[in-house]
Amino acid sequence: MAHSRRNIAPLLDTLSVYDRVIEVGIGRRTDVAAALIDEDVSVTATDVHDREVPDGVRFVRDDIVDPDSSIYADADAIYALNLPPELHRPTLEVARTADAVFLFTTLGGDQPTVPVERRTIETGTLYVAQPRGR
Repeated sequence: MAHSRRNIAPLLDTLSVYDRVIEVGIGRRTDVAAALIDEDVSVTATDVHDREVPDGVRFVRDDIVDPDSSIYADADAIYALNLPPELHRPTLEVARTADAVFLFTTLGGDQPTVPVERRTIETGTLYVAQPRGR
């Protein structure tokens, strides 16, 4: 089920400050990527399966566990929605290699498996991992 624009507004407020973002594991939830395009953010979406994405979003088939680092090299931020715990560390490593901020949400009661700053948003918690350890 797609989120209303109001429900994704906190995500957009956070992500729209970046020029180039990559959504990892876009799946069928394309509303955030589409809204970012409307905010003039360059969006690339990845998934392990071929996916339909909104106009303006670049799609690349990639597995974050065995990534093509060239896809992520120019990203300012890498984000993922409902990211399962087993993908937190691999995605953080890709973000660190690209020197990009890593932002994500989890599903239900899953806790982050990497060091994060927690930001409470209307729809739950947005986790933010900086590219380099502090």
